[in-house]
Amino acid sequence: MKKKGKKMEAKRKKPAKKKVVKVKKGARKNELAELKRKMNSLERDLDAKTKGIERLKADLEQKEVELNRLRDETEYKNKQLAAKDVEMESYRKLTEEKIFQLEARVKELEGRADN
Repeated sequence: MKKKGKKMEAKRKKPAKKKVVKVKKGARKNELAELKRKMNSLERDLDAKTKGIERLKADLEQKEVELNRLRDETEYKNKQLAAKDVEMESYRKLTEEKIFQLEARVKELEGRADN
């Protein structure tokens, strides 16, 4: 029976031993230092990009203010031009009326001169 017992034990699978990779403390410190350098680099990049975005936002706001100023100025000038157009139209009508009256007067005077 002992022979069977040993065979049975041999047939049973033994749990696999976990492979433990031993890392030297110096290598871990180097890896940690490298990760810290990468993190610092990424933080600097993030800060630079954030400042760039803030500058772009400020530029955009400034351009929006300028655009609004130009829009208001254009609207004001358009109103002035519309008022001038109305004024010029009234002058044109007065001038045409005066020309009509003067032409009528000339005809009247020509008629008198012919008689």
